[in-house]
Amino acid sequence: MLHLMAETHFDEWIARHYATLWPELFDPAFIEPTLEFLTELAGTGAALEFGVGTGRVALPLSRRGIPVHGIELSKPMLTQFRSQGGASDIGVTLGDFATTTVDGTFNLVYLLRNTITNLTSQDEQVECFENAARHLQPGGAFVIENFVPELRRLPPGETTHVFTATPTHVGVAEYDVVNQIEVSRHWWVVEGELKTFSSPHRYVWPAELDLMARLAGMALWERWSGWQREPFTSDSRSHVSVWKKVA
Repeated sequence: MLHLMAETHFDEWIARHYATLWPELFDPAFIEPTLEFLTELAGTGAALEFGVGTGRVALPLSRRGIPVHGIELSKPMLTQFRSQGGASDIGVTLGDFATTTVDGTFNLVYLLRNTITNLTSQDEQVECFENAARHLQPGGAFVIENFVPELRRLPPGETTHVFTATPTHVGVAEYDVVNQIEVSRHWWVVEGELKTFSSPHRYVWPAELDLMARLAGMALWERWSGWQREPFTSDSRSHVSVWKKVA
């Protein structure tokens, strides 16, 4: 299996402004159902977050009494993480979550907010599932929160669409349907300055993720359109999927 060189697009500026750029992710109305969902799956065991970032979820999950460990590739994101209260209670390993291993086994491995698409090849995404299974106890759960590819929004012959447009943020998705790559381009006005950011993502359908899980010895347990277990339908723009390691 070919493994590409891991890279991160989350630099120091993104790390410092993460909560400013994506404030909806820090809304208690969004965070609390996420924590409830993950706490239920972790039970009395430990949890491992792939792509722990600035600790948006790992820190409050740890405060609930769940032992949490994280894997993160971006050093600036880890610096931001470690500056927060409670960070010393969480072990963090610097590395690519598709291949990096940590000691111990877990009841729960989770990967949030489209982060699976930061792995820009199918091989890497398959490795991620294998790595999750490697860390799970039999019967343990692997959770992914991810967007459903928006190809139906593309008019015939077009490859881009605007996914957000506000006075301070414009976001445009550019699709390469042959290679299954979507490049997200952002323009923000932050503190009076115009900032730009772009990152490539390998978009992946739920059915493809299910096959990756089967290859790694896991089976689909449940799939919802959100953290409050809203039904997943053909109109859902995102999904929360849970696979369990076959005992």
